Amino acid sequence: MYRFLLTRQWVILTLLVLVLIPTMVELGFWQLHRHEHRVEQNALITKNLEAEPVPVDRLTSPGHTVPRSDYWRAVTATGTFDTAHEVVVRRRTSRDESIGMLVLTPLDLKGGGTVLVNRGWIPAAADQMAFPEVPAPPEGETTVTGRLKADETTGASGIKDLEGLPDRQVMLINSSQQSQLLGRPVLGGYLELTGPEPADGSPETIAAPDDSSIGSHMAYAVQWWLFAAGVPVGWVILARREKHDLEQAARDAGTAGQPEPATA
Repeated sequence: MYRFLLTRQWVILTLLVLVLIPTMVELGFWQLHRHEHRVEQNALITKNLEAEPVPVDRLTSPGHTVPRSDYWRAVTATGTFDTAHEVVVRRRTSRDESIGMLVLTPLDLKGGGTVLVNRGWIPAAADQMAFPEVPAPPEGETTVTGRLKADETTGASGIKDLEGLPDRQVMLINSSQQSQLLGRPVLGGYLELTGPEPADGSPETIAAPDDSSIGSHMAYAVQWWLFAAGVPVGWVILARREKHDLEQAARDAGTAGQPEPATA
């Protein structure tokens, strides 16, 4: 009675099951790896945010690529803001998801060299081609603290580096690009300002990265594995039901083919 498994319909269904099981298992492991990566990243964020701040030039230099192990590392920098070469970064969101711009100001370090400082978010000007009104940074020599970040690239961020933008407007925070515009070396990466906070709250400083949420990746992994286990179970149930239906049909056909009993 299991010869029906050789029919075209059941061969296709069986092949589909054989494809779905390893695919779902692999998707489960993919979600597991994403969960492990998130846990590892949270631990790195916590460690680097709680670390004692160090001078930024101890961790980076011109042309340096900030390694992942130094992302969000607490750093300090002492120098003078160069507002003449300040730029804004287009299409960025505030803490409440409003679209605006980031203020990127070079800081000429006391001991020499320049580091880019992301001072925070401001609303965009009504005219997208115009340079927005930017609150001034502290004048004279100042010491700032912040989180060290790596240069942004299109490949890592997904943000297209558009050409033909208005003067002093950019799409990415990239030390190499700004070094060319400034005509002098710039430390690799940039500093995401945490202090001192502006007296009037503008620019709005960037929120600290979340180091507590682990997302739903582990739950998704378990779901995929449960689906993988359920597929063969479902196949067996369907096969047994098909067998039962065929047997019932055969019995019904046999009953229908028997002659009626003679009557007196």
